[in-house]
Amino acid sequence: MSLTKRYYLHAKQVFAEHDVLHSHYVLIENGKISALTATAESGIEVIDLGQNRLLPGFLDLHIHGREGCDIMDAKRESIEVISTSLAKHGVVGFLGTTVTSTWDNTLAAFTTIGQAYHDQPGGAQVLGAYNEGLFFTEDHKGAHDEKYFLPLSKDNINAIIEASQGALKVMALAPELPDSEAIIKYLASQSIRPMLGHTNADYQQTCNALHAGACGGVHVFNGMKGIHHRDPGCAGAVLMEKDAYVEVIADGVHLHPVILQMIYRLKGHKKMGLISDCIVAGGLSDGTYRLGMLEVTVDNGVARTDSGSLAGSTLTLERAVANLINLANIPALEAVHMASLVPAQFLGLGDSLGSIVAGKRACLTVVDDAYNVQATIIDGQFVYQSRKFLA
Repeated sequence: MSLTKRYYLHAKQVFAEHDVLHSHYVLIENGKISALTATAESGIEVIDLGQNRLLPGFLDLHIHGREGCDIMDAKRESIEVISTSLAKHGVVGFLGTTVTSTWDNTLAAFTTIGQAYHDQPGGAQVLGAYNEGLFFTEDHKGAHDEKYFLPLSKDNINAIIEASQGALKVMALAPELPDSEAIIKYLASQSIRPMLGHTNADYQQTCNALHAGACGGVHVFNGMKGIHHRDPGCAGAVLMEKDAYVEVIADGVHLHPVILQMIYRLKGHKKMGLISDCIVAGGLSDGTYRLGMLEVTVDNGVARTDSGSLAGSTLTLERAVANLINLANIPALEAVHMASLVPAQFLGLGDSLGSIVAGKRACLTVVDDAYNVQATIIDGQFVYQSRKFLA
């Protein structure tokens, strides 16, 4: 779609930062949101979105791959495929997420993410790198091969930071590992967000890590010690600590709808961020795939290792938003912000991304009433349009 540098988007509903506005116009100027108005100024192009809704673009902060490509491929072509695929699902930015592999392959993957961070792909933008791997314990390893686990040392951390060329934004680790609190403080000093996951840490160990500077829980309840009435576990700690952020996989498989409701009641929407945790099989048919060093089988869209452990997902964020609304009765605007504003604020990008408000980047998505993505806009330019939307 050929656009001028100044135009309006008109939608049946605009999911603004504080309210859902009906039949409003959003003025886009030079790639930024300039104003939200009830009427349009004459002489400025208007793009009528019909009966669709205009939402802030989604941010997927925990994704491994899509459509046959994996971050661990350590290839620019794979980043491009993932970026293009995510844009088809309303995602405007993502963190390329690693999984436990050989040390050489891990560093190569971070090098590739770092290059893409500084030289962006054509679809959803690379907001940085997320290390999910290497520094875990065996009890809740999930789809991580323990043969490749490494000591949680400053030398290993620094090697990853250097390989990523400043792109490393999140580091997942098990807080029961030796020197974890010192490493957590070091990561925080480097503006890297420590997250706790794939861990058998008990409640007190988790609280100690949070007080040392850890930010919250990796895909809460999954890959961590759960809640027992005599030991609240890691899950209990991240849910009860007021400032702890929790990642949520709302695919209806990883978390029961009642658990989604429980997380929402305990955390509120401001500390509850949606992730896809999508793997290479996302957007493809059922079958056998690889996640890191392990083979996984996808059956009816659910990925598992040979041992039966869940191995990421094939979820997309627009489906996660719809699931929160339909399965957990969460208000629509809050559910949308769990995939946009909340992750933007977690990354420290809340001033420029995550909501529809004057002054922010025009990174938006257009959805129908069932939250199927019809178009995605990044910095005022359409990077995806569905056939239905084009028609």
